[in-house]
Amino acid sequence: MALVRRELVIARTPDEVWRAIGDPAAISTWFPGIVTAEVNGASRVITTASGLTMPEEIVTNDPDRRVFEYRITAPMIKDHLGSIEVTETGDGRSLVRYETRCEPDMIALVIGGACGNALHELRRQLEREPVPAAAEEA
Repeated sequence: MALVRRELVIARTPDEVWRAIGDPAAISTWFPGIVTAEVNGASRVITTASGLTMPEEIVTNDPDRRVFEYRITAPMIKDHLGSIEVTETGDGRSLVRYETRCEPDMIALVIGGACGNALHELRRQLEREPVPAAAEEA
């Protein structure tokens, strides 16, 4: 099983980064090539720009630890676990780590490349645009 890890630093606080990625349905706003994401409980189905749909199981969505994990459950993938984690660097910036463990190995490399592109797009968006304020809780 292949493990591919991509990480980069974003000049935003971990809470600001988490607001952008913590909603599983919002992945299409920052992950190039994903045009929709439908969430129903612990299931998510993403649709790519080419029309491919990928069913996923949401394993972890922990805003306190700022960790999101999911499994792609499509038949073409034998085993998969994707994980995105946001940690503080100590200077008001965030380290964002995206890992993919997958079998077959070739698919892990493809997904890993896409994840790297997604992190760069996330950084571009967050460092250029103001981060929306968190919604006030009642």
